[in-house]
Amino acid sequence: KIRIWVLCRCSTTSEGGRLPATAEQRDTRKPLPSPNTSSETPPSLSATDAAKRGNPDAEESEADGGAAAMDYHNKLVLAPMVRVGTLPFRLLAAGYGADITYGEEIIDHKMIKCERRLNEFLGTTDFVEKGTSNVVFRTCHEERNRVVFQMGTSDAMRALTAAQIVCKDVAAIDINMGCPKSFSISGGMGAALLSKPELIHDILTTLRRNLDTTVTCKIRLLTSSQATVELARRIEKTGVSAVAVHGRRVKDRPRDPAKWNEIADVVASLSIPVIANGDVFEYKDFGRMKNATRASSIMVARGALWNASIFSAKGKLPWDDIKREYVRKSILWDNDIKSTKQTLKEMIIHHSCLEFAEGKAVIKSETNEDLACNLICFKNMPYPLQDFVYLDEETFSLMEFNFIMFLGYSYSLQVKMGGFPMHLRYVDLQRLVSSASCMYYVYNAEIIRAKYIKE
Repeated sequence: KIRIWVLCRCSTTSEGGRLPATAEQRDTRKPLPSPNTSSETPPSLSATDAAKRGNPDAEESEADGGAAAMDYHNKLVLAPMVRVGTLPFRLLAAGYGADITYGEEIIDHKMIKCERRLNEFLGTTDFVEKGTSNVVFRTCHEERNRVVFQMGTSDAMRALTAAQIVCKDVAAIDINMGCPKSFSISGGMGAALLSKPELIHDILTTLRRNLDTTVTCKIRLLTSSQATVELARRIEKTGVSAVAVHGRRVKDRPRDPAKWNEIADVVASLSIPVIANGDVFEYKDFGRMKNATRASSIMVARGALWNASIFSAKGKLPWDDIKREYVRKSILWDNDIKSTKQTLKEMIIHHSCLEFAEGKAVIKSETNEDLACNLICFKNMPYPLQDFVYLDEETFSLMEFNFIMFLGYSYSLQVKMGGFPMHLRYVDLQRLVSSASCMYYVYNAEIIRAKYIKE
């Protein structure tokens, strides 16, 4: 027997309810379009800036064999966030208008133990720790020309070895030089590099000379504006394509205001693009920070974590909608449950409280499917979400699954065959279901139940 459960909700986000495509379909599909199709010039951006951002597909017109050179002018950028910046969240942010999406920091020691594998079920490229099923980094064709692989390292040759494993599947390699966490600093990585300009030079020049991929780095402010400017100038001489600057010092806490004026000093001193980061919580803050710092592009971390639709010029969507969309993508792309739960906890802590029913639902969930049942549907559900479709294997292999859209699109779809989860190949949700023997029921304008009835 095969059990299928289907979730559905109303939404206007660009990726709709599409399931992961097959490898053949992914080769012909266009990259994920941005939902921000408004022709109006975004607030605080000039008409020239708007024109440059008006064609989101411009950088993705290169052949699949190679990536276009990264353009860091007038971009909205998703910052790297540990346990948050995995594939589902990156695609979520891109769907709302993020031009460049950084992955979570991955340590070079871990990456050099990985091997590259093509995941035909998901249509992804996975970097898996050898001898295990542990996926260290996952990416896909849709984000090929906007995803940045951020690495933690303290050694030039080890950084090069790790970068060579992944560089052909990402748009850029970024070196983390700003993380103040003890696990990073204790290994001589992250913010510990800020006091070692010779090592910074060694790492960046080694990568630049041996990779065809774009190389960048992300730093924090030093003890004085002059010291930061001097370090940034040394970094520029290594030949990197851009530098991201977080407007806080290592000792500063997130509650401390970002020093936009010191970022502006760095921008005025360099000829390469500078990506400004710090205290962006609304869409209008992108324009405010750009005007204040004159930076080429603006990066956002917590503002995107709390509501990924911050990238949309049309305004933020309710965070409940964002939460559901994120869980859907986590299921579709088989995200690590620890990552999914950590991201949801951060959302809930900001908007609500983990002690409420919603927070407890996240804490007790053990799989992404549990999250879908416990988190999304624990309100006003008179019966469990798991409704059944019974098909024998022969019928299943012949039947084309195309789901009719009622009040939205298919929220998620997963098949469990023989107890093992198996993601279905991409199905065309725009076409009517071909079999008249499928009956559909809509509950609460959010959930579809499908029951197969044999003729």
